[in-house]
Amino acid sequence: MKLARFSTGEASELGVVVGETVVPLATDPGLPTDMIALIERWDELAGEVRALSERGRDAVPLAQARLLAPLVRPSKIFAIGLNYADHVAESGLETPKHQLWFAKAPGTVAGPVDGVEIPRVSTKIDYEVELVAVIGKRGRHISVEDAPGYVFGFCVGNDVSVRDWQTQTAQWTLGKSFDTHGPIGPYITTTEDLGDPHHLAIRSIVNGEVRQSSNTRHLIFNVWDQIAHLSKAMTLEPGDLIFTGTPGGVGLAMNPPQFLGVGDVVRCEIEQLGAIENRMVAE
Repeated sequence: MKLARFSTGEASELGVVVGETVVPLATDPGLPTDMIALIERWDELAGEVRALSERGRDAVPLAQARLLAPLVRPSKIFAIGLNYADHVAESGLETPKHQLWFAKAPGTVAGPVDGVEIPRVSTKIDYEVELVAVIGKRGRHISVEDAPGYVFGFCVGNDVSVRDWQTQTAQWTLGKSFDTHGPIGPYITTTEDLGDPHHLAIRSIVNGEVRQSSNTRHLIFNVWDQIAHLSKAMTLEPGDLIFTGTPGGVGLAMNPPQFLGVGDVVRCEIEQLGAIENRMVAE
């Protein structure tokens, strides 16, 4: 299933995207109104949600709805750096022997069509299309073999990066944590519908020009390896987001570098997961 947050006015609600419509979950008063709460109870409620989506009661045309960030305020957002060989090469760095992790603040989350801010303090804003895993179950010391069972689903993300702030120190977190700099969406595709996430075409398009184009089979550390490694350090919780790495083609590596400015439009696409498209706006 494709689970979304959407609005047709001021209020937001949950729904299931079916074709060119979204079926609201609000028609069943027993279902949660918060995505993380729905994820926490998914084993109990999945059948009910699927039946509701098949009935299609009160379905809203997508053209009349605004898709929002599928979830807000996750307890954790982590992202892995240098996880595609071509991105490592363009960065002029060695292939990491260990997974290279940094955090993104919860306030980075933005929706699939929201404006992304060009901050007052920098002009070196970059894009990074990424496959984003959404954790579905609480777990610690998860094995690689068991990791697929801890993922609720996947969506498209853009790990927007403020490059001069990122490289001021060895710690990347500030440069990756500006408000709105983690748009995700357009919905969460559940693992039961997607299957193996390691054979998906992935690309970014800036103002109509393809900048990144690869496939998730080229991940250096795959999604299951990432979950197993992170869970050695911390308990993963339902709704936690894991940005799994970006392929080559980022603006910083172009000659000369091509950074984003107000009015630029970045579209990030992943096969079977849809696309997000965000316009850059002034802070």
